[in-house]
Amino acid sequence: MIIKALVLAGGRGVRFGGDKALAALGGRPLIGHVIEGLRGQSLQPAEIAISANGDAGRFAGFGLPVLQDGEFAGLGPLAGLAAGLAWAGDAEVLVTAACDVPVLPGDLVARLLPAPAFARAGGRDHYLAAAWPVSALPALLAQLRAGGSVKVERFARLLGARAVEFDDADGMFANINRREELAALAAAGCGNRLPHH
Repeated sequence: MIIKALVLAGGRGVRFGGDKALAALGGRPLIGHVIEGLRGQSLQPAEIAISANGDAGRFAGFGLPVLQDGEFAGLGPLAGLAAGLAWAGDAEVLVTAACDVPVLPGDLVARLLPAPAFARAGGRDHYLAAAWPVSALPALLAQLRAGGSVKVERFARLLGARAVEFDDADGMFANINRREELAALAAAGCGNRLPHH
């Protein structure tokens, strides 16, 4: 089975007050932690891309393709997912992870198979930490072209995605929306001893 992965970094970071993807945690950008976490799960660099709008050059140091939302710009993370599924090409599964969730389980990819599936931890669903069948692209395009923003949860349910339970200890799945949350995660030492390293 061919599996590819997409790091979602298309959010505007309004609450954070800047580009969350490049904010430092333990001396490394948040997105760097996510990329390393995925590479540690039998994914090669050629099998990972970044979903982001704006200047793609800001991610040049990672050496990964940067996918723009294109015709669906402004419609949220599913626009990024659509670009990712189109990019994934001959793969059967595309695993997604958000750039602002730097601490991922080392077995995330393996446990999300078979797709579709999403992570659940501490009673919370994490629809962006998910595995999507690449064959779902036509259904997603139809949803997006029907007009209006489509919620990731709704699309996951439409596909019949299952929830996979994970532990949320040690900052696992901590979502960084504000600078205070980044500071708290750093103070807990998660940036220096991330579980997936």
